[in-house]
Amino acid sequence: MADHPTSSWEAMQDGSVFYRKHSLYSIPGKLPNLSDFIIAGCRYGGPIALMRDGSKLIALGRSTTAFSKSQIQIYSSAGEGLLIISWDSGKIVKFGWTFDERLAVLNEEGVYRLYDLQGEYQQYSLGSDASEMGIIDARIHEHGLVALTSSLSLLEVKGWEGGKPLTLSNPGLLQPPHSWAVIPPDVTISRHVEVLLSVDATIYSVDNLETTDQRLSRGPFSHVAPSPNGKSLALLTATGTLWVVSADFQRSLAEYDTTQVIGGEGEVRQVEWCGNDAVLVTWDTVAVLVGPFGDTLQYFYTGPTFAITEVDGVRVLGPDTCDFIQKVPASSVSVLRPGSTSPSAILYDAWEHFSRRSPKADENIRSIRPDLAAAVDECIDAAGREWEPSWQKRLLSAAKFGKTFLDLYDSTDFVNMGQSLKVLNAVRFYEIGIPLTYAQYYHLSPAHLINRLTARRLHLLALRISSYLSLSPSAVLKHWAIAKILSSRASATSSESGIDDESVCASIVEKFEKVGSGVGISYAEIARKAWEVGRTELATKLLDHEPRASDQVPLLLSMKEDGLALVKAVESGDTDLVYSVLLHLQKRLPLGSFFRTIEEGGSRLAPASKLLQVYAREQNRDLLRDFYYSDDRRVESAVLCLEDAANSKDPTAKITSVKAAQKFFSEDKERGFEAKMMDENARLLTLQLQLEKESDGKIKFFGQSVNETLRTLLINGMAKRADKVRSDFKVPDKRERARGFTHDGRRFWYVKLHALTESRDFEGLEAFARSKRSPIGYTPFVRYLVKKGHPKEALSYVQRCDANKRADLYVECGEWRMAGQECKERGDKAKLEQLRKSCPNSLIARELEQIAASMK
Repeated sequence: MADHPTSSWEAMQDGSVFYRKHSLYSIPGKLPNLSDFIIAGCRYGGPIALMRDGSKLIALGRSTTAFSKSQIQIYSSAGEGLLIISWDSGKIVKFGWTFDERLAVLNEEGVYRLYDLQGEYQQYSLGSDASEMGIIDARIHEHGLVALTSSLSLLEVKGWEGGKPLTLSNPGLLQPPHSWAVIPPDVTISRHVEVLLSVDATIYSVDNLETTDQRLSRGPFSHVAPSPNGKSLALLTATGTLWVVSADFQRSLAEYDTTQVIGGEGEVRQVEWCGNDAVLVTWDTVAVLVGPFGDTLQYFYTGPTFAITEVDGVRVLGPDTCDFIQKVPASSVSVLRPGSTSPSAILYDAWEHFSRRSPKADENIRSIRPDLAAAVDECIDAAGREWEPSWQKRLLSAAKFGKTFLDLYDSTDFVNMGQSLKVLNAVRFYEIGIPLTYAQYYHLSPAHLINRLTARRLHLLALRISSYLSLSPSAVLKHWAIAKILSSRASATSSESGIDDESVCASIVEKFEKVGSGVGISYAEIARKAWEVGRTELATKLLDHEPRASDQVPLLLSMKEDGLALVKAVESGDTDLVYSVLLHLQKRLPLGSFFRTIEEGGSRLAPASKLLQVYAREQNRDLLRDFYYSDDRRVESAVLCLEDAANSKDPTAKITSVKAAQKFFSEDKERGFEAKMMDENARLLTLQLQLEKESDGKIKFFGQSVNETLRTLLINGMAKRADKVRSDFKVPDKRERARGFTHDGRRFWYVKLHALTESRDFEGLEAFARSKRSPIGYTPFVRYLVKKGHPKEALSYVQRCDANKRADLYVECGEWRMAGQECKERGDKAKLEQLRKSCPNSLIARELEQIAASMK
């Protein structure tokens, strides 16, 4: 069994606080001499990046690892090589790690790259101004960076999406600071980044609004280190005094003279925080841990070290080991401290007695019965804080033993701790090399850990952890599929390439259906990556399995698979998506190619064609006109011209549109009648325009029908012009038979009757009535005159009407007596009696009776 955990504990503060150093990995000879390199370490058990320090000479020998000045090598905490980056873009100013374990590398021209652990990178720039000024230094934190330009101004980049850099408040520096550090925005009160600059004897605090002089007098400071929670600062003065103050510089927390350290020769290499409670100061072969009250612990190494601050401790990589130094958690102290009388310690002791079948176990349980639930929880927490699996099991066994005596106890924390420890033990294995503590794991979240594993292409482990923790495997499967596409290589010939694409697609689909069934994995994202690396055919095959057209179509458009994109959009039934594709293609393609794409789709793209027509009719009639023309749709083109004519306010444009419609109709053999009508309409509109000019615009003709034109002419006394129009447009004045059709020529008589009546030209009306025998008879004359309020003028036409209608017409004119006389002349006693009964008053009735009596 592993040594007792307390064997590595060392006391501070008069034995009330303990710190421990745990050897995570044995790495003799795996890392080069760290003093010859510039190093950046990733928090949360992440890797380290090394680049040769060009200012130092390196003695080459057989045992010396070959490092190029333009290379950055990345190692895991277990000393395993992960990646070599060959740099080819100017002098590197700074490099550091992001929260998602990507390496940010910044050069002096303001260009920075974000490398993943497979060597793929994204490149961004701080802008042209930064490029012109040049970058002399920078500080990189997990969620951004702050760069110091040659003009001694500060530029901040928020996030790692390539956003525009922001200029911080001008600190007014005359020379570069002695040292400086950044407090990340997630731990500052203002939630903005804060920069601490060691200038002369003081510290400047700089944010995006102002620069504040903290008015210190103990500087300059060679090291400035903020604690992980941003509440404290560790400052190393030029005289070697370590001074710990609050972040607002109002309280001095501790001081320690580093010049008194035995073995602390040369300059201090690093000042790093051990959690939020202690500070680690390192030299080449010694490290000193300074506690809150100036207490110290000393650790010796065989060579230079590199320390990485963690949220709950500090990770130290030396020539032979990778260690983790931390404050012993309260739960571990409570359970495992020798002589502890806490309930959790008694519970653990009871479990040990139970394991030895000792009756004292029951006695111990009885003594802590009121605090048993709290003791169980503390044993569970202590198990999570231990590194050795054997001690994890012992503490969990003690907790399990204690909860059997509880009637009501929620075992969720117990189960979750067991799962978490199983995951942590797996990733701590040296081949994986991620030495996460339980506190770090809880701070990160399981999903983030899975993302880090997939970034290292440890897909099987990530998938098993996802399954074990009941998390969605979609992120793992997506990354695995992309990695498979990148690692596969298409064969030389096109046929072999197709087979290769087919097999890769089949393996991806099979894996997704087997493992990721029902998790909603998007094939479109994977297909996009395949397309980006030149595997267009593979991307198309993958898209066939994408169930969401809204994800399929945009990528197909990017791939310039226009026809297929339009087909998928139509098949989805989403009109908005179809419109989106149509408008995209209209902007990108020449008009002919755009129309050809739709036409070649045949019946499959018929809905798209109809939607295009609906859109174009409302928004872009020129597009619709071109579409009809390209598709040889003569009738539709003609109808469109007629619609334009109907909507046009300009007479000349209206005539032009009608003539265009006539031309389109004439090109269709089955539309001869329509072509003739359009020709006559154009002639009529031209004539009307001429008539308006002749009348100086005083009389409105344009847009009227032939009948209305004749009526307007007659009303305005232009009878000769009316006759000319009737002749030109062959308006007949009697029933004629021509070309197999019967034309009702009475139309002209009605028009002229109405026009002369409205103009009160009764003499002209009389002359018109006598000009020839009326084809409409004279009854319409009477009735229309009566209707318009001219009964006296109507009387002259009654005698010209049929005899059997005269009596009724006289009545319509209001002449009952004349109606009675007409009945007498015709000898129609029945009609006379009918008139007598319907007459309006008794006076007329007596007169009609007298006429009837005279007929006897």
